[in-house]
Amino acid sequence: MDIQVHINNVRGSQIAAKITGTFTIDGHPFKFQAIAFGRIGGHNIGAKISKTVEKSLVKLGYDVNEVINELQQRLVRGDITLPEGLKKESFADG
Repeated sequence: MDIQVHINNVRGSQIAAKITGTFTIDGHPFKFQAIAFGRIGGHNIGAKISKTVEKSLVKLGYDVNEVINELQQRLVRGDITLPEGLKKESFADG
């Protein structure tokens, strides 16, 4: 599954942060929110998507749980793009 993750905003610190962004799958962008505990690249991230996004993913033939799992894994690994001016080092392990 080829998902690209773009972070729009991060509020918080290296201990806990609220993340908003979009992920793109099959050329379709979808919004998500996530809470990171312990640092991105570190301990735990819980991502959430809206019911509307869930329905759209099902229509495209995707398993919603697999998409969320892949999204969370990319966030944990730091496999993301960031807005200009936001540095990963400010909220994530190198």
